[in-house]
Amino acid sequence: MIQAETLQLLEWPRLCQHLATFAATKLGVAAALDLQIPATQAQTAELLAQTQEAYQLESRAGSALSFDGIQDIGVSLQRAELQGLLSGEELLAIATTLAGSRQLRRIIDSAPDVPTLKELASQLRTYPEIEQEIHRCIDDRAQVADRATPKLAGIRVQMRQLRDRIYQILQGILQRQSNAVQEQVITQRSSRFVIPVKAPQKDAIPGIVHDSSASGATLYVEPHNTVNLNNQMRQLLRQEQAEEEAVRRALTEQVAAVKPDLDRLVVVVTTLDLAATKARYGYWLEANPPKFIELGEPELTPKNTVNLDEENSDEEPAETSQVLIPNLRSQITLRHLRHPLLVWQQQYEQGFTVVPVDLTIQPQIRVVAITGPNTGGKTVTLKTLGLAALMAKAGMFVAAREPVELPWFDNILADIGDEQSLQQSLSTFSGHIRRISRILEVLTNKSEGESAGEGEENSQFPMPDAQFPMPDAQFPMPDAQFPMPDAQFPIPKSLVLLDEVGAGTDPSEGSALAIALLQYLAQHSLLTIATTHFGELKALKYQDARFENASVEFDDNSMQPTYRLLWGIPGRSNALTIAKRLGLLASIVDEAQTYVGGASQDVNQVIAGLEAQRRRQETKAREATQLLHQTEKLHKEVSQKAAALQERERDLKIAQEVAVNEAIGTAKSEIAQIIRKLQAGDQTAQNAQQATDTLNQISEKHLPSRKAPAKPKPGFMPKTGDRIRIPSLGQTAEVLSGPDANEELSVRFGIMKMTVKLAEIESLDGEKPETKAQLAKVAAQAAATAKAKQAASEPAKPNPEIAIRTANNSIDLRGARVSDAEIEIDRALSKAVEYGALWIIHGKGTGQLRRGVHEFLATHPQVSRFELASQKEGGGGVTVVYLK
Repeated sequence: MIQAETLQLLEWPRLCQHLATFAATKLGVAAALDLQIPATQAQTAELLAQTQEAYQLESRAGSALSFDGIQDIGVSLQRAELQGLLSGEELLAIATTLAGSRQLRRIIDSAPDVPTLKELASQLRTYPEIEQEIHRCIDDRAQVADRATPKLAGIRVQMRQLRDRIYQILQGILQRQSNAVQEQVITQRSSRFVIPVKAPQKDAIPGIVHDSSASGATLYVEPHNTVNLNNQMRQLLRQEQAEEEAVRRALTEQVAAVKPDLDRLVVVVTTLDLAATKARYGYWLEANPPKFIELGEPELTPKNTVNLDEENSDEEPAETSQVLIPNLRSQITLRHLRHPLLVWQQQYEQGFTVVPVDLTIQPQIRVVAITGPNTGGKTVTLKTLGLAALMAKAGMFVAAREPVELPWFDNILADIGDEQSLQQSLSTFSGHIRRISRILEVLTNKSEGESAGEGEENSQFPMPDAQFPMPDAQFPMPDAQFPMPDAQFPIPKSLVLLDEVGAGTDPSEGSALAIALLQYLAQHSLLTIATTHFGELKALKYQDARFENASVEFDDNSMQPTYRLLWGIPGRSNALTIAKRLGLLASIVDEAQTYVGGASQDVNQVIAGLEAQRRRQETKAREATQLLHQTEKLHKEVSQKAAALQERERDLKIAQEVAVNEAIGTAKSEIAQIIRKLQAGDQTAQNAQQATDTLNQISEKHLPSRKAPAKPKPGFMPKTGDRIRIPSLGQTAEVLSGPDANEELSVRFGIMKMTVKLAEIESLDGEKPETKAQLAKVAAQAAATAKAKQAASEPAKPNPEIAIRTANNSIDLRGARVSDAEIEIDRALSKAVEYGALWIIHGKGTGQLRRGVHEFLATHPQVSRFELASQKEGGGGVTVVYLK
């Protein structure tokens, strides 16, 4: 199959070997080495979600997935199902796997934001009762323990007692017949206790000879005194073995009874380990998760349409309708893409530094022709893209910078390398053609409407159910989510990679074949990447909007390729230059240069000019990027300083509020002292006026509005070339032009130029410039000062709003009638004119006296206003009257 050939050409098995080194269990290693590529996008989405969630857990401290104790128990489960007898090691492995799976489920259940892994972990049934029974019956040495059954414990007690009697007898013989004994040891032969006896003295210890040494000098003799005891020991040993088998048989039957659940446990644990393996590999590779680009809506070409290339043909137009491949919804973006095998080689095999490539393919592009010098990296680019597409399909991260955006390809097909074979009578050209024919056969089968599930050939990489069965619950096939197009008009979604298309034959015929092939692939595959040296293929971009050119860069100064991929510009082969660099005689290269056609030289000069222009543009782009970074840095600094100034302003306001509150508190204290002195002394009008003057002095002292404004520094006028300060930005700038009629001037600080208002700057000494608004303000302040002086020269009048309550301006009307109260109020108002206020005490009671008082005050000509007193002065029982 061409799909399997593609995996070999792209070195997928080697990548799987690297991936397997990150697995935690043998199950994970086996799954990674045989990593399967899903056949549907739904399966890929499921695998990718598992990898992303495992990556989250691996990135968090203390939450990484642990697979301690989990072993490959698949073979043991199969033998248990077939009524085989499991050994102690196998039973112990099952118990530790159950315990490890339970711990793994706890880690996943306690982690947030991992719904896919939690759904998998919920399928784990760990059977703690079986685990406990195994640990009860099997010890750490994988032997059946004495506690397994009482019968087994009794048998082993008898065996120990019998062994002690045999040892006692044999030790006596060794001591008595020490001259006949080769060595003072007791050993076993055929599960019977014997002693080593010298061959010449075998008659000194009568018994049964069970074995001899290699030299024949030592015989292993079982004395007659222990024959019966050894026979008894053999019987007990058989009873022990039978009881141990019974214990292991019972445990095996318990395991066989739950084999389906344990099989599922193995599959889930393998899936989790594989997800964690992909996550660790992606972390090591500094890779990022891919995002798959969807296709737009398909369109059908109308019937009786004629191709532009066939307008002059005499043939009748064919009545056909075919599907037009819809454009992608967004461009393919693979920036800083690296080949994972080269990254491994660089880090572990002392390889060369990996040069990343940038792949940015517009949605309408179907074919990309990559040209450029030999050994320039064209083939590596094909393999890098192919591996990236395979890794994305397998639910792995791609070694590229974010965002990683590419389509989901149903087939990834490649013709890379030379398939020349003497045994199969294949030349270079015929080998390429046969492989391309197999690629076209796959595409043709797709275009004939074979659905993805009808045959094995439609599933690019079938999943082997035998080793790792994937149940339908894990990877459902939702037809509603990924509907297949109409069988008559399927949408091709294949990626085709062709290396040196059309090579190995006559250049003119090869280029014609390559053009026809690429035009066919533009209609029958979603994306085709082809490398070539044919100049005719470079012109396809200017004839068909579905084609694009790319080239690998060649440094004319060092005469070496840079391995960078350039888009939009065809490349030069530079065959003669490379041949000279590789050691070919200079005379031959110079001679070959004379045979190169003039048109070819002109094209190469044009391409060289385009490449030089591109390098200049890239240099300018880098400089612009650096300037942008500097500007952003400066903007950040200015923003930080502005924020610091705002913070300082807030602190100053808070400090001012604190100072004002303190001043108010001090003023209130002083006012209270004056009131107490006035109430304690003679309440005369003169004393009241003195108190009022003192209150005015306190106001002048503590109220900021009554303080004289600070005298500003003398103004200045900036000139061109002066250095000034912009307080709002915290920057020092140079004046480029003086203020205009709108009082605006141009300044420069650093690399920035800006226009500021005259009022927004100051000199380096802190002097403010004289603006029109400031001059008008100074004139207004001068007029206000003159008016204030004139008002100060007039005699001071008592402030009616500041009144002090004394016995002379208070009247008590409690118990009086309204008519009598009116007379008393009128008399009291006449006396209280000099105090400015009168306190009337009428009490609360029924409120009738208060209403009468208020009605009288409302019509009295001397009353300016009146109000109820504060709670401290009597509240609703006292009315304060302010006089005109």
